[in-house]
Amino acid sequence: MSVTWYECKVKYRKTQETGEQKVATDTYLLDAISYTEAETRINEEMAAYTSEEFMITNIKVSNLSEVHAVENSDRWFKSKIALIAYDENSGKERKTNIYMLVQANDVKEAYDNTIDAMKGTTGDYTIPAIAESPILDVFPYFTGEEEQLEKFNVIEKTEAPKEEVLSEDEVE
Repeated sequence: MSVTWYECKVKYRKTQETGEQKVATDTYLLDAISYTEAETRINEEMAAYTSEEFMITNIKVSNLSEVHAVENSDRWFKSKIALIAYDENSGKERKTNIYMLVQANDVKEAYDNTIDAMKGTTGDYTIPAIAESPILDVFPYFTGEEEQLEKFNVIEKTEAPKEEVLSEDEVE
């Protein structure tokens, strides 16, 4: 099941380190099934984040295909990945671009994290661009089932079932 990511711009009064209040517009990313759900979710997330009034100024569908969070990283980078396919009919290479959001502390780390995220890819690809994203935070949608599924998969991998061998008497 593919995820639809929405970029939401929120305008609110932000308290600076000096104690001064300044109006800021920040971009957040969340997944949802519709614009209506995206608006509801960003309202819930921002209500928990700030006690000040805020206004949602824009919601748009993002062109991101994947989001990869990395611990101990504080910035988000948008990686452009060109998937390379050989067209046998024309004899030419064809490139299809996809975009991925990776978390990192700098561009070099973002490149390394993009390479890690692409491990297991069977086709050829290049990374023509990586740029820092204006996205401040990402709010993925979790129902709780995902965590249970992950725990089950871990248990299943560690406790592989043992095959029983039946004797001839037990088979009959």
